[in-house]
Amino acid sequence: LHLVFVERATTDTTNHLGKGDDNAGDILTFSNSVFDQKDQSQVGTDQGYCIRVAPGKAYECQWTLTTPQGQIMVEGPFFDASDSTITVIGGTGGYRGARGEMKLHARDAKGSAYDFAYSIDIP
Repeated sequence: LHLVFVERATTDTTNHLGKGDDNAGDILTFSNSVFDQKDQSQVGTDQGYCIRVAPGKAYECQWTLTTPQGQIMVEGPFFDASDSTITVIGGTGGYRGARGEMKLHARDAKGSAYDFAYSIDIP
């Protein structure tokens, strides 16, 4: 099953643990709207968190996409300067037992929107 969505990153908030703007252990939280591939109609929401593991380079993230068909949960790296491939670790409803991957691509340099391209197998 191949699904493509657009996340509008409007609620991203970083809680800093150190004195700087980018510290190991910083936590980024979010709860955003998710749209169809054309970025026109809202099809769901997502919520989750990322922990800064390599300042200036990467976070480790976990979040859940919720649509009327069910939920898809992912876990993996989010890279500052390149696309990421994140593991699909499960699902509910129409996505129950989902396994596979999600390719994450920033739509702009500001990180205001992201393409989520899921390639999943459902038993």
